[in-house]
Amino acid sequence: MRVLITGGAGFLGTALANRLVELGHHVRVLDDLSAGDPARLSPRVLFTRGDVRDVPKLWSLLQSVQCVFHLAARVSVPESVLYARDYNDVNVGGTVAVMEAMRDVGVARVVLASSATVYGVQASLPLHEAMRPNPQVPYAVAKLAAEHYVFTLGALHHIETVALRIFNAYGPGQRIPPVHAPVVPQLLKQTLAGGSLVVFGNGQQTRDFVYVDDVVSALVAASQAPDVNRQIINVGSGQETTINELIQAIAAAAGRAPEVLYNDHETGGVVHMVADLHKAQRLLGYAPSVTLPQGLAQLLEKDPRVQLSHTPHRGLS
Repeated sequence: MRVLITGGAGFLGTALANRLVELGHHVRVLDDLSAGDPARLSPRVLFTRGDVRDVPKLWSLLQSVQCVFHLAARVSVPESVLYARDYNDVNVGGTVAVMEAMRDVGVARVVLASSATVYGVQASLPLHEAMRPNPQVPYAVAKLAAEHYVFTLGALHHIETVALRIFNAYGPGQRIPPVHAPVVPQLLKQTLAGGSLVVFGNGQQTRDFVYVDDVVSALVAASQAPDVNRQIINVGSGQETTINELIQAIAAAAGRAPEVLYNDHETGGVVHMVADLHKAQRLLGYAPSVTLPQGLAQLLEKDPRVQLSHTPHRGLS
């Protein structure tokens, strides 16, 4: 296939682009580099710097493309609370621009990287696709709006559409910004540096941590699977992990036990999250293959930033 990945120099986009070229596909990437790094892309990937809302640039990149992976988005949940208008502009407006450009050029399929945050607080677990969304933050609202635009415009213009609601993805190359960093690389980095870990709430809140390679497998499958038009599909590990259990797994992987400080004056967000994967298994043949301990070990082995700060220890200090 010829494919375009928007946001393809970011964490998930880079892993996806490199996997696709290994599989023999022709890959084009569009990224504004606000959070991406093209140096991690395979030399076989055709990289273009630009804004996902630039429709004329999209027209040129979409020529002869069979499938678009739409990953471009601003991704910080706390930041979205402060800058809701910006998140709406990029995450919703960028999605509409991609769909309009695909309509104009005649691209057959789009795979949207949506988010499990759209579920918000639910009365039961695991979270399944038939649940009514209950977004709690602007980031989640924007992702939900993007889903609706993709499905609506896809139906109007005869474009096959599928949205993957991705849970807490982690792995090598994940960006660690100074504030609002993703939980896995942030806790691992602090543990390796010998610092204290600050946990909001009591650490019993749960998440579904899914390794990047498994997410990429689901994205690739969604680009080629039959009978997925207008489908929403969860992508996670299917394993519910408390933050305290995550810290224990990080300590075991790093070979050192961090000091943990609990901040009861701040909440840890939605209390419990874990994915129901039955639909992913049925439609995509998806079965996550990397456990949390395995994923943390691979992160330690493959991420240069971690390698530089990691000195092997015997047991826990």
